[in-house]
Amino acid sequence: MELLLIGGIGTTEIILIVLVLLLMFGGKKLPELMRGAGRGIREFKDAVNTATTDIEDDKKPAAKKEEKAE
Repeated sequence: MELLLIGGIGTTEIILIVLVLLLMFGGKKLPELMRGAGRGIREFKDAVNTATTDIEDDKKPAAKKEEKAE
């Protein structure tokens, strides 16, 4: 049964990937790697949100200036 489908990756493939990672890095190193990956993803999301907010803020004053000119 393929319950989890993410871009064509099924449950069997995910289990295989986890087992390979466990064999490569060991039980002690794997949680540290996952924590680091989580921090990296969180920082990326924060950067995207900051960039989006900066872009939206840059657009707002331009719209206000156009309204004042009319």
